[in-house]
Amino acid sequence: MAPAITLAAETELSAANTGFMLICSALVMLMTPALAFFYGGMVRVKSTLNMLMMSFISLGIVTVLWVLYGFSMAFGTDSGSLVGWNSDWVGLSNIGLTELWDGYTIPVFVFLVFQLMFAVLTPALISGALADRVKFTAWALFIALWVTIVYFPVAHWVWGAGGWAFELGVIDFAGGTAVHINAGAAALGVILVIGKRVGFKKDPMRPHSLPLVMLGAGLLWFGWFGFNAGSWLGNDDGVGALMFVNTQVATGAAVLGWLAYEKIRHGAFTTLGAASGAVSGLVAITPAGGAVSPLGAIAVGLIAGVVCAMAVGLKYRFGYDDSLDVVGVHMVGGILGSLLVGLFASGKGQSDVQGLFYGGGLDQFWKQCAGVFGVLAYSLVVSAVLAFLLDRTIGMRVSEDVEVAGIDQAEHAETAYDFSGAGGGAARTTATPAASTAGSAPSKKVDA
Repeated sequence: MAPAITLAAETELSAANTGFMLICSALVMLMTPALAFFYGGMVRVKSTLNMLMMSFISLGIVTVLWVLYGFSMAFGTDSGSLVGWNSDWVGLSNIGLTELWDGYTIPVFVFLVFQLMFAVLTPALISGALADRVKFTAWALFIALWVTIVYFPVAHWVWGAGGWAFELGVIDFAGGTAVHINAGAAALGVILVIGKRVGFKKDPMRPHSLPLVMLGAGLLWFGWFGFNAGSWLGNDDGVGALMFVNTQVATGAAVLGWLAYEKIRHGAFTTLGAASGAVSGLVAITPAGGAVSPLGAIAVGLIAGVVCAMAVGLKYRFGYDDSLDVVGVHMVGGILGSLLVGLFASGKGQSDVQGLFYGGGLDQFWKQCAGVFGVLAYSLVVSAVLAFLLDRTIGMRVSEDVEVAGIDQAEHAETAYDFSGAGGGAARTTATPAASTAGSAPSKKVDA
């Protein structure tokens, strides 16, 4: 969400802005099941349901915690520039139906439900790095602890009045730091603790359903318009419309950038590359889209598409098992988008702040660096500590036998696909997985 502005004229409830924000909230809610589809198609068949559930459970856990104390921690009265608190918001029991969010024309209830959907999505993003190997109960407990200790305070830093990043002037329109860097750094911290999947860099771990991946990517792209354009909290001055346009422009450019890199590097344009490129562009424009022009959005998208495509291969070089490239896409994309504000801010969008290429010098760039690396360091360290404590107490990982056989049956007593009633005799076929994880070369081998 952009830094708050005070409306000089009208401060009465706006039915138009209220309706718009409710629609945007629903769009952001859709992004969590969309992410489940995106991740679910990228894993092997035996882990599909677990991947879906790791996203879906966030809708339940975070919603309840947000009502109990999360909203108060994120947006309540500041305490030391680190966390908020408002006892009247605990349980949402003392909020009037038409009470307005300060400086805006929408009710507090509308603002809080919009921000709730951000809080739900962020831990779900982490799950893609942990595919195939985490106990569901441990994951559910990790979500509850992580949003309490990491997400709620970080949201206050970035968007809450009095938060240190907010007061410093860090520009994060819709969540480059609070959502994507936060989730990507957390993913890296956890996987460094729990280790690699059985067979990492040895066994093929290709996506089992690229159509499911493309469906998820398309739904994410659709929902992201609410995520980004809605973060201005209204339609009074055209900034939300600029963000909507820049979201489309940067995402399209990122698809082209990723595919061009993939063609040069691997010799083919893959569907997985197109889907991953779209997500990288969406991530990168999230913090920057209210500050840059459409031409700047093209630059942000192209840079993100190419650099994120390169970054996903780092896990093989450095040996960390980021199963579905959360680090390479979300952390790297979030860093790029946040830092590029300091270069491409035009001064004609959400504020008059200008980046280096528009004559503003490096002042904003250094502010962006502070926000980026402050969030990254905190999330990385605290998430690793949480994972370590859970691993040493209840255990984070399933057994090796369960991982090899398939986590779906062990954790959920179900399988994603049941062909027992389809008939057709006893012949067995081996499905050919398509491309490997995002950014890797397409397989030229066809299994019989």
